Amino acid sequence: MLVRVITYSVVLFFTLSISLTVVYKWVNPHYTWLMILKKHLPETQGGSSNFEQSWVSIEDISPQMVLAVIAAEDNRFMEHNGFDWESIKKARKYNQRGKKLRGASTISQQTAKNVFLWPKRSWVRKGLEAYFTLLIETFWSKERIMEVYLNVAEMGRGIYGVEAAARKYYGKPASRLTRHEAAMIATTLPAPAKRNPSKPSAYMVSYQRKILWNMYNLGEIDINEKEQK
Repeated sequence: MLVRVITYSVVLFFTLSISLTVVYKWVNPHYTWLMILKKHLPETQGGSSNFEQSWVSIEDISPQMVLAVIAAEDNRFMEHNGFDWESIKKARKYNQRGKKLRGASTISQQTAKNVFLWPKRSWVRKGLEAYFTLLIETFWSKERIMEVYLNVAEMGRGIYGVEAAARKYYGKPASRLTRHEAAMIATTLPAPAKRNPSKPSAYMVSYQRKILWNMYNLGEIDINEKEQK
């Protein structure tokens, strides 16, 4: 009996997770577990009663914003299949000798976590994150991964997605963001609850310069470069 229950549970999990991933290839996930959880968390834990989000297609997002998040978060986004093993090795070496831990999550991994999972770190979550990363890299295109990421990532306390961020900080749609504005919004991604592009700290300005320099080195990136899967 127990074996049968476990078997059914495993089959159900894989069926539902794969089905949901395929559905999200076309249906936009306007709300995620991250958004719901942070809505009910106290501000001291990164939560916010504020909620701003407006979904836009990738065609209505400035190419400068796409380039900025790649420059800030995942230089090899167009090359890897979900995991940047070179960055993982470098992070592991750094963490062995450094006091402050450095992560190596790709945009694909962050998208999988934001859409399907919860923010608190654990080995269980990391394992599920890897699983869902493989799923979205299998069923979605790079363009779709980027589109979802730029619409669900938190870019300020209670501000989700680049459209809401662009209108909040610069009073314009995401399609009209300049290179410098896109780079400044990208500085919020590691710590959205603590950073505000409208009132950037000295660190944010310094980080913006690094992102701009990396954007220059990367050059233009065609998000449609890889064929639809």
